[in-house]
Amino acid sequence: MGALIAGLVAAPTAGAAEGPEQITNGDFSAGTAPWWWTANSSAAVVDGELCADVPAGTTNPWDAIIGQDGIDLLAGEGYELSFTAHATTPVTIRTTVQMAVEPWTAEHLSTDRITTEPQTFSHTFTAKADNDAAQLGFQTGGHAEAYTLCLDDVSLTGGAEPPVYQPDTGSPVRINQVGYLTEGPKSGTFVTEAPQPLAWTLKAPDGSTAATGTTKVFGEDPTSRQHVHTFDFSRITKAGEGYTVTIAGETSEPFSIGDDLYARLRSDALAYFYHNRSGIEIDADLVGEEYARPAGHLNAAPNQGDGDVPCQPGVCDYTLDVRGGWYDAGDHGKYVVNGGISVAQVMATYERTLTAENADGEPLGDGRLRVPERGNGTPDILDEAAWQLDFLMKMQVPAGEELAGMAHHKVHDEKWTGLPMLPHQDPQKRLLHPPSTAATLNLAAAGAQCARLFRQYDAAFADRCLTAATTAWQAALAHPEVYANPNDNVGGGAYEDNDVTDEFYWAAAELFVTTGQDDYRRHVLDSPLHGDADKVFPRGGMWWGGTAGLGALSLATVENDLTAAELATVRSMVTSAADRYAADAQAAAYGVPYAPEDNRYVWGSNSGVLNNMVVLGVAHDLTGEAKYRDALLGGLDYLLGRNPLNQSYVTGYGERDSHNQHHRHWAHQLNPSLPNPAPGSVAGGPNVDIQDPVAQIKLRGCAPAMCYIDDIESWATNEITINWNAPLAWVASYVDDLGASGAPDPDPAACKVSYTSDRWNGGFTSRVTVVNTGTEAISPWELTWSFADDQRITHHWSSRITQTGQEVTARPASWNGTIPPGGSVAFGFNGTSGGRAADPTAFKLNGGTCALG
Repeated sequence: MGALIAGLVAAPTAGAAEGPEQITNGDFSAGTAPWWWTANSSAAVVDGELCADVPAGTTNPWDAIIGQDGIDLLAGEGYELSFTAHATTPVTIRTTVQMAVEPWTAEHLSTDRITTEPQTFSHTFTAKADNDAAQLGFQTGGHAEAYTLCLDDVSLTGGAEPPVYQPDTGSPVRINQVGYLTEGPKSGTFVTEAPQPLAWTLKAPDGSTAATGTTKVFGEDPTSRQHVHTFDFSRITKAGEGYTVTIAGETSEPFSIGDDLYARLRSDALAYFYHNRSGIEIDADLVGEEYARPAGHLNAAPNQGDGDVPCQPGVCDYTLDVRGGWYDAGDHGKYVVNGGISVAQVMATYERTLTAENADGEPLGDGRLRVPERGNGTPDILDEAAWQLDFLMKMQVPAGEELAGMAHHKVHDEKWTGLPMLPHQDPQKRLLHPPSTAATLNLAAAGAQCARLFRQYDAAFADRCLTAATTAWQAALAHPEVYANPNDNVGGGAYEDNDVTDEFYWAAAELFVTTGQDDYRRHVLDSPLHGDADKVFPRGGMWWGGTAGLGALSLATVENDLTAAELATVRSMVTSAADRYAADAQAAAYGVPYAPEDNRYVWGSNSGVLNNMVVLGVAHDLTGEAKYRDALLGGLDYLLGRNPLNQSYVTGYGERDSHNQHHRHWAHQLNPSLPNPAPGSVAGGPNVDIQDPVAQIKLRGCAPAMCYIDDIESWATNEITINWNAPLAWVASYVDDLGASGAPDPDPAACKVSYTSDRWNGGFTSRVTVVNTGTEAISPWELTWSFADDQRITHHWSSRITQTGQEVTARPASWNGTIPPGGSVAFGFNGTSGGRAADPTAFKLNGGTCALG
């Protein structure tokens, strides 16, 4: 049973099935035969029920089982499974219909909460394969305390018609459920079959009408197969909580407009890493009582611990102390290739505050985040990174060994960890898995980045990082093709990667930026990836198996010794990729900068969205071009509710947030005594491959962007990981900085202003033309500017103008209140000036900055 991955199904209730009964003696009127149970339990018929005593201290659900063999299943047939159960204490059990021998392939897996009162449970499924000797098993283990479970009226019949799963998507008016920056773009999507534009109304928090407009018909969205319209209300800049949009009698979830909406998300997204630390007590004073827990894997029983971990048999003859680091994906595994990209992006969140003009490092500084090291003089975000960096360096093969300097690929339990399972309760043996070139280069890259960022705070730690990095680089050069075994996937993911050109590029870039040494520069410039934006920044986003972009972003933003031409090449890669992502966002019904080939949303698609957003953010930092910023904000809208499922994928954010993500100890759905994931945890998102049983049953035939379900058992769509939360933290920090700057304007390309003046001694005549360069009508319009001197308007025509000091506002006359796409309005005025006067150099239309021309 240990071969089962902990991915379960909570299947829908079925109607009556009419096929033959597959269970023998399901009412136990003939005693216990042919039922069986594992040797650690005892069972008997009591008052017409089969009651089994389940022992205390079992680890996994399959450690105690009640079952029956010899079940006959037909491929394509629908089955209804039902039973009545109660227990002496509330417990969660799983029920399987599966092969009776390895690989234990399951046709059905379900999880039910059994209470002290008898309840009847019913599930349906469709068999995928013929099997004349299947097994029904009630898996009753995985509980600390002993209890008694009683079963009755167990039935499995064919002829059932499993109901078609229909996700509850709520309102068809889809918006960012958290909210929009005051001066930022504000767009939404409406799901409707209407062929013509529809009127929309924006209601202010007090219920009054704040704005009206008409939708734009988009047509069928290929990612959701929905017919949709889009709408835009960017001109509204009044801050408030509780705005809604209503279209055709349908009202959106409430949302806010403001500049301080994302400070908490920045903090929560980073707190995710402290929550998932290994080898340290999680302090209630930092995270609250429901999230506090003892240290995991510190060799304290029942843990076998991470203090003296051996290799898999035949891999090595030494042990390593690999305590610390971050648990990767809600399980108890720690993976260098996932950990490398994660810690690099956490460090990049801080490093951006040193390189980007409007980035603020104070919210990441000492005493600002939820880390126990606060008050030590080091920025808290670097303290968090140090916890992972220390672990990565511990995974390095010791000197004198055959592969000295390389890094072990991963460490995790010998078999898959049960669900739910708190880290300090895990009794399994821990094993080091073979070194790999990919893991080694992750250590080289992250260690080099560590060395430059920690230098001013902890020189000894910086030296240790650089030594580990340079040693790892040399080991990777000596062993460039040591790849992880794709079949090494028992107890943890394989994380196979047989193309490490991207890791070599990343590591060389980080080492060059840190050291300035020319040999690293040559590796960058000679890489087959260098200069190819499509390869460095793939359309589906950077990921643990495609890390070259991390190196390019460092080269583009951190001061280094590239020549001007070489730097221009790197920055061109960044902006070229950002152009592509921005165009994808512009073309998308839901404004998301993610357009994988053939709309194949992959495992962790939300991380692809986020990593594309990181590239867009860097491009905006480098150029100031609003199209990059606005595409990034469109991605945030998508993640927080403007998507086909009307789902905020971040726990604790939005009215309809994901909160049952796949995690071993944030498992409230399976055990009510455990918490849901902490706020700021981002779900993996839609995945067309739907590899887990719950997704396969409920999401079969789903449209690409709708292949998601908020169920703890759907590890293929609803997992949470460190390498998905890391870009979320970067993006949240970027967006909070935008709000703090108070100046993210709508796209300047939406309007263009020409301003000319005829001047004479003491007076002037000015003419202004405003061109709508966007795709939607602007109505009504309001143009504002400032004079740099004492110019005073005395007379105006074709507009209504007011002036307060140097600030001027022009509004339409009664007949020119609308500027159609491609159209323009013109107006003029006379005025006086005391001396030499200057024309204004900046204009805002409805709050957005216009280009001059």
